[in-house]
This record gives sequence, structure tokens and C-alpha cells, in this order.
Amino acid sequence: MATSFDFSGQHVCVTGASRGIGLAVAQAFAAAGAHVWVVAEDTSVVQAANEMTAATGARVQGLRCDVADQSAVQQAFEGIGTLDVLINNAGIELPTPVEESHSAIDDAFRRIMEVNVMGTWWVTRAAVPLMNSGGRILITSSIWGRTAVPGFAAYVASKHALIGLVRTLSQELGPRSIRVNAICPGWVRTEASLRSLAVMAQKRGISEEALTEEIAAGQSLEGLMEPADVAGLYLYLASESAANITGQAIPIDRGEVMA
Repeated sequence: MATSFDFSGQHVCVTGASRGIGLAVAQAFAAAGAHVWVVAEDTSVVQAANEMTAATGARVQGLRCDVADQSAVQQAFEGIGTLDVLINNAGIELPTPVEESHSAIDDAFRRIMEVNVMGTWWVTRAAVPLMNSGGRILITSSIWGRTAVPGFAAYVASKHALIGLVRTLSQELGPRSIRVNAICPGWVRTEASLRSLAVMAQKRGISEEALTEEIAAGQSLEGLMEPADVAGLYLYLASESAANITGQAIPIDRGEVMA
């Protein structure tokens, strides 16, 4: 885990932080000395916060909140007070094949858009008034926000939408010196991505191991990343070292997609 950056005295909020990338990013900011709020819908977020406090000595607070619920988001952020860095990471990744007629596909499509897009919007709307000049907003998109794959229309569309949101917000908030960027991870070993990998392998009639090997072969650097492998990019973009970077969608994908 990258800990060379110092965020002592800074206030950071990470959504979708009970597991996966969000948890790794929150741990990295806590290790770097930040006061961290971790937000997630499931109850394990409070335990995650307590464990981070014990491991790092930083002040970490857990907030249970469904980011797709505007009133719940507003209520949760009322207790934060001030904010230097917002990490919009909460999201859902599920298959939504257009030719499958089951109504559950439409329900999944709607929920993905509500959480990934509207949830990011509600959280940002609640956080921006808490930010002073020099604030930073980072949004987790995906390498699929720059490309596409069959069978995941809602997820891909939502991640493309987030990049558009980043570009617009960077222009709107630039006069306040608030920087806004997207991070586009490639294949990371998370519960969600491994579930998607299994679906894709089954659709093609090959083993998950064979598909993993195929993915690795298509990268300049082989192998899937772990959540902690991407945390350093969040720290960098939130630091003064990235003071001139805004409105960008930056991939971290072991060379899977060349910008």
C-alpha cells in the first residue's frame, strides 16, 4: 500500500468503502494520516472503520447509507462538517444482456444507474458545499468507461456517464480550484469483477482460468491487480503533486487499453 503521501489534518470521504477498491483506498488515506469517513450501504462499514482506526491510529468513522437515496445522503453528510477530498466509489456491476427478456434485467439496469450515476450525483451535491477552495473529487469509473463489452450495458453506460460528469464538473468547479478526475481501473480482484469474469466465461463456454489467462495476455503487464494496487493513484490525484490535473479519466489497467 502506498503511504508516501501525507494527508494529516485533511478530511476524506470514501463511498463504497466496506470492501474492494473503496476499502483499499480508505485504508490508504487513513494510513496517510487523514480523518476518513467510510460510507456503504451494508452494516459491515462500521466494523471496517473500527478496524482501520485500530490499524492506523487515524480517526475513521463509518456511515451506513444507500447513495441512491437522496435524503439518506443529505442526512449522512450533515455530520461531516468539512471535506477536503471526496472519493465517489460506490457502484454496482451486474450483467444486463439486452436480449434476455426476464424483468430482473430491467430491474438490475435501473438499480445500476440509480447507484452508479444518480448516487454519484447525490453524493457530489451533498459534498461540494462542504468543500473549500482546493478541494478534490475523484470518481471511480472503469476501463469499460473507455471501451465496452457485451452483456454489461448498464454498467458500461454508467461508467461512460461518470466520465462525462467528471469533465463537466471540472469546468464548473474549476473557478473554486476544486479538481475533479476519474480513475479507470482495469481488472482488479474484487468480488464484483470476479463475478463478472465468471459470467463472461460461462457465456463463452470456457473456464474462468482460461479467460483470466486471456485477459492477462492482452495486457502489457500480466496478471490481475489487487485492490491495494490501485490505491496509490487515488492518493496521487488527491495530492498537491497533481495540482494541475483535472477533468481527466486516467486508466490503471496494466496496459490493457492504450490511451
